[in-house]
Amino acid sequence: MKRKIVLFVMSCLFFSFSLLHAEEKGVVVGAERIDEWMRLLEGKQVGLVVNQTSVLHGGEVHLLDALVEKGIHVKRILAPEHGFRGRVDAGEVVKDSKDQKTGIPIVSIYGKQKKPTAKQLEGIDVIVFDIQDVGARFFTYISTMHYVMEACAEQGKEMIVFDRPNPNDFVDGPIRQSGFRSFVGLDPIPLLHGLTIGELAQMINGEGWLKSGVNSCRLTVVKLLNWKHGDSYWLPIKPSPNLPNDQAVRLYPSLCFFEATPFSVGRGTYHPFQMIGYPDPKFGTYQFTPESLPDFDTNPLQKGKTCYGVNLQEYPFEGGLTLRFILDFYHQCGNQTDFFFSRPKWFDLLAGTDQLRKQIIQGLTEEEIRASWQDDLIRYKAMRQKYLLYEE
Repeated sequence: MKRKIVLFVMSCLFFSFSLLHAEEKGVVVGAERIDEWMRLLEGKQVGLVVNQTSVLHGGEVHLLDALVEKGIHVKRILAPEHGFRGRVDAGEVVKDSKDQKTGIPIVSIYGKQKKPTAKQLEGIDVIVFDIQDVGARFFTYISTMHYVMEACAEQGKEMIVFDRPNPNDFVDGPIRQSGFRSFVGLDPIPLLHGLTIGELAQMINGEGWLKSGVNSCRLTVVKLLNWKHGDSYWLPIKPSPNLPNDQAVRLYPSLCFFEATPFSVGRGTYHPFQMIGYPDPKFGTYQFTPESLPDFDTNPLQKGKTCYGVNLQEYPFEGGLTLRFILDFYHQCGNQTDFFFSRPKWFDLLAGTDQLRKQIIQGLTEEEIRASWQDDLIRYKAMRQKYLLYEE
C-alpha cells in the first residue's frame, strides 16, 4: 500500500514538473510538431498555402524548407494576398512564379481567382494551410482558408491546418450580416472572432458555411501546445507588410475602419497602424508624411502630404476593439458624413453591416453601439464553445 502511495505521489510530482517544463519551453505551434506532420504527410503529394509567417523556431526555418529537408514531396505552393514571401502590396495581384531556393512552382490564389481551381489542385493529395492569423474578420487569410477548404471539398482533397495562437484573442464587434459578404468578411462571425485558425476551420466546416451543395472538407488540425485562450502571444514575424510589430497588431482591429475614410493610418511610414492623420492641422499636433516604402506600401493614402493627427506608438492599449478613435475623428471633422465616410460601401463591408456607420451618424455613444451587438455575441459565444480546442 505504501509503495502505491509513493508511486502516486511521484507521478503527481512528475506531472507537475512536466507542466512547468512545458511552460518553460513556450508555445509550440503546429508547424513545429514535426513527428505529428511527418505521420500525416509522408508518402503524399503536398500542396502548401503559406507565406512569410509559416516558420518554425521563432522564424529560423521556413515550413517549406523543413518539409523538403524531411523528404516530404511538396508539389505546389499556393500564394495568398501579399505573396509567398509577404512583400506584395495590399490588394495587388499576386503573380505565378517559382521558389528560387527549391524550384517548386508558386501559383497565385489572390487576384481574380481567389479559390484554387481543379487544375491548381491536380496531382495533390493533401493541402497544408499554415498562416498566422491576427484574429480579425477582415484579415483576408481566413477568407483564403475558407476558399481553400471549399476547393478541397469540391475536389475530394484532404486539408490539414497547422494551428497558431490568436494574438487578438477577443470576441467583440458586430457580426457580419447577410448582404455584406465579401473577401473581408466571408463568414458570419464577429469582427474579433476569438478563435485560432484551426478552431475557425472547424467552425466553418461544422456550421455548413462552405458553398451550398458542397460537403464538409476532410479536415485535420495539428494543434499547438502550451497555449490557452487568453494567453498573450507576440508574433516572431510580421503577419503582413503593414503590421510590423505587436502594437500595430493590437491596434489593427480598431484602426482598419479608417481605410474607408480619407484619414491615413500611417501606411507609407515605418509605423503603420500606429498613427492617424489627415492633411489639416486641426486634427492634431503629431505630423507624418506617407511615402513610397518598399516592403511596406508603395502607394499609400495621402502620399507626399504632411498629415496631422495622433501618434499611437506608445498608446497603452491591451488589445481588443475600441471605437474611440473612429468616433473622435468623426466628431473632429464636424460630423461631415460625406467627407468622413468617403467610401461608405467599403466601410460597411469592413464592419460587416451598415448599422455601425448609421449609428455613428446618428450620434450614438460607444456604449450604446456596443449594446446593440450583445444579443448576437451571446449566441455566437454559445456556438463557439463547440469548436474550442484549447481551454479558456
